[in-house]
Amino acid sequence: MEPAASDQLPSKRLSRWKQVAMIFAVFVVVYLAVAYLIVPHAWKMYVRHHPSLDDNPRVTETGDGHPGDPLNVGLIGTETEVKEIMQAAKWYAADPLGLKSDLKIGADTVLKRPYDEAPVSSLFLFGRKEDLAFEQPVGNNPRHRHHVRFWRSGKVDQDGRPLWVGSASYDKRVGLSHTTGQVTHHIAPDVDAERDHVLGTIEQTHGLTETYRVPGFHKNLEGRNGGGDPWYTDGDLWVGVIAAKQ
Repeated sequence: MEPAASDQLPSKRLSRWKQVAMIFAVFVVVYLAVAYLIVPHAWKMYVRHHPSLDDNPRVTETGDGHPGDPLNVGLIGTETEVKEIMQAAKWYAADPLGLKSDLKIGADTVLKRPYDEAPVSSLFLFGRKEDLAFEQPVGNNPRHRHHVRFWRSGKVDQDGRPLWVGSASYDKRVGLSHTTGQVTHHIAPDVDAERDHVLGTIEQTHGLTETYRVPGFHKNLEGRNGGGDPWYTDGDLWVGVIAAKQ
């Protein structure tokens, strides 16, 4: 004898409630796993791989305490890895400042001869001048050049490799400083263009595992450096992660 239709309704409703309860239980388990396990773990891995820049300075300083050029680029890797990838990207390590290099750059400027390793003036961050400086000549005229300075920060990635924060700018001409009257290079105001150039040349080496953006790194999007040159930026800092040697 088959059960009446009225007897089947409660069992159908009970079955639907079981399904709803099962779906809800699965949702709760998935939510707890994502919110309390997966996301925190992923964030920890991200932070370890992408060191924070929240407490870093945003602008360098000149030796006499004037604001220098803004920070706009970074690399993660050992000092050897940074030097090797910059060399592969056709950047030259800048000569140290001194009478010999000053006389050479003066003569080369007058005679319009290239000086691939011409020195850069010292800028300061973390209480010290740049740890590494590189440049890339433009034609045979040392008045024009790409250049970038790097400082080793106290931040490291998950492999213990340091984050190097840098300031990249393009020298468009030689002239007198607007603040001190000394002979100096004057930079082009669009520092983002030089940031993109630096990372673009490095990316062409295929030696980076990734590049990532630090949005809103700069709150002040324009300023003047120690030579009185204006600069402006979109506020973002870009970081390249160098492939670790096996």
